[in-house]
Amino acid sequence: MTALCTTDTPKLTQHSQPADEHRLSDKTLIIFDWDGTLMDSIGLIVDSMHVAGEAHGFKTTDKAVKDIIGLSLMNGIEILYPYADESQTLAIQQTYAEYYIANSHCTPLFEPIEDMLQTLQEQGKKLAVATGKKRKGLDRVLDASDSRDYFVMTRCADESGSKPDPQMLTDILDYTQQQISDAVFIGDSIYDIQMATKLGMTSIAVNYGTATSAELAEQNPTYQVDTPQALAKLLCA
Repeated sequence: MTALCTTDTPKLTQHSQPADEHRLSDKTLIIFDWDGTLMDSIGLIVDSMHVAGEAHGFKTTDKAVKDIIGLSLMNGIEILYPYADESQTLAIQQTYAEYYIANSHCTPLFEPIEDMLQTLQEQGKKLAVATGKKRKGLDRVLDASDSRDYFVMTRCADESGSKPDPQMLTDILDYTQQQISDAVFIGDSIYDIQMATKLGMTSIAVNYGTATSAELAEQNPTYQVDTPQALAKLLCA
């Protein structure tokens, strides 16, 4: 396993001096978004949405697709293709799923995410996932990445409110019997940071996923990091 808990200082931004309640070493529950945070899947999501939309007569841009990542798939489709009727929206969803599943072997975990998860687990941290994916989709990638055993709970958009509704986070807190002050949420979209902010939960924005560094900074996350390596060092310190 790669040594992650080094004395190197990760490149990160603290938007204000974190108060004691935001000290990461005290957090016992670490909750992650999935796409663009743990898994390098943004490119495939963008490609899948282009293929699905164009198959049914609609076009969009890469930036527009990235801007809806983090929402539930149906919410995202409705935002991208507002003129699609119900049958077209369902057809786009089906085509998207078929293309994504057929090409999902192209989406590894970011380096060094697996080592980070193992280190955190060995430190006694509880790990969880709150994602805009459907349960069926998350189960598939958990099995494909052999990462299911790292997480004490996972929560999906079709089981709870779509981000930025914080219901997924409150469900995880209830299940793990942890308080908001015990937890930190990590994500790559503005919806992730908005969700944590609604609960007053410590947040870490990662700049290597969907949103730009400036877009994430506008949401005032507690911490902000540029790379998966910096995230690993920050959490494992």
